[in-house]
This record gives sequence, structure tokens and C-alpha cells, in this order.
Amino acid sequence: MKKILLLGGGALLGAVAGYAYWYYIGCMSGSCAITSSPINSSLYGAVMGGLFVSIFQNETPTNKTSA
Repeated sequence: MKKILLLGGGALLGAVAGYAYWYYIGCMSGSCAITSSPINSSLYGAVMGGLFVSIFQNETPTNKTSA
């Protein structure tokens, strides 16, 4: 449960950062694939935020004994 909340929080922060990037910097010509639309920019930010947070998640290895 904690991993899902952490991943969701990272995605939410990334989406907010993506929207802020579009709002303050953006692309006026409309030829930029990511930053020309607030939806594209927010989705890209959410994916990048989720990936960034997933780097720091601890995965505990399972010990399986073979017989």
C-alpha cells in the first residue's frame, strides 16, 4: 500500500510540474510535441515523476531454497 501511495504522489507532483512547465515556459508555435498542450505536458510529467519515485523504492529479495 505504501508503494502505491508513494508512486501516486510522485506522479501527482510530476503532473503539477509538467503543467507548470507548460504554463510558464511552454511552446508558443504549437510544433513542440510535449509542451504544446497542457494535457501532454502533464501526462509526461506524471510518467517522469512516477519513474523518478520508483527509483527510490526498496525491493526486498525473496530467498527461495531449492530442494
